[in-house]
Amino acid sequence: MSTQHSDQAHTEIISGLSAVPAFISSKYLYDELGSRLFSVITALPEYYPTRTEAEILAQRSVEIQNAVGKISTLIDLGAGDGEKASQLFEPFNIKRYVAVDISASFLQTSLNRLASRYPEIEMVAVGQDFSHALNLPPEAGDDARLIFYPGSSISNFNPADALAFLQQVHTACRHGQLLIGVDMIKPANILERAYDDALQVTAAFNRNILRHVNRIAQTDFNLHDWRHRALFNPDDSRIEMHLEAVQDTTVSWPNGQRQFVAGERIHTENSYKWKAQAFEALLRQAGFKSCRHWTDDKNWFAVFAAQA
Repeated sequence: MSTQHSDQAHTEIISGLSAVPAFISSKYLYDELGSRLFSVITALPEYYPTRTEAEILAQRSVEIQNAVGKISTLIDLGAGDGEKASQLFEPFNIKRYVAVDISASFLQTSLNRLASRYPEIEMVAVGQDFSHALNLPPEAGDDARLIFYPGSSISNFNPADALAFLQQVHTACRHGQLLIGVDMIKPANILERAYDDALQVTAAFNRNILRHVNRIAQTDFNLHDWRHRALFNPDDSRIEMHLEAVQDTTVSWPNGQRQFVAGERIHTENSYKWKAQAFEALLRQAGFKSCRHWTDDKNWFAVFAAQA
């Protein structure tokens, strides 16, 4: 991380910790360990989004290919280990894979592994925090492109920020296509189990954000002072993740500190849940057209294709 970006991250984190209520941006969940923990989460029985999305992509592959058309460059936002995108390599005859992720070291390791399996595909790693601005490098090429944003990562944005982000994606598509996964509204007990699994992997993932923040902002969080909380907020149609103080505790950083009382929370993530009609309206508002979507049999998850 450059000095400028490090300073910006430090300022952003301390500002969030000083707010009432306190918060930490969910992007800080994804250091290298956080990225590895999330890969484990996607394999948990409670966490339905990854396997449900994969089923839709497999079962509706021909329909999706017909909707998207011919493309040669696949741009994967929030690529992680790249396994989701690799499902598309052969069906779409991908020539160039551009993987974008905030965790640059984890990303490069993932691309090295994929390159050994798909030596015929040009692999481009882009370590970037695209939550505020999406800037693709020249290496992304000028060929017909498909931007892939799976896993309902768009749900981490509130609706207004989701619109602003999708407008940036529309520009980055360059008259190409978008393929995006979106989690649908469903009963609260199903949602809460998905974000608070029996093995407590999600709890470890959430608490690991404190280790990451300690490194970036020189805070002194003690992980044993905090527990994971996940709850569905029906008014805002979103799952919320929090870290809750198990006892009174003081968190310090250079030239500052904050006291937290037992039960006080730090908000670490939102995941908004959508209705298909509302999300299609959002895509059209962002400038996309020819929107189509496919769902699983339970209508738990949807994959949308749209033309820029």
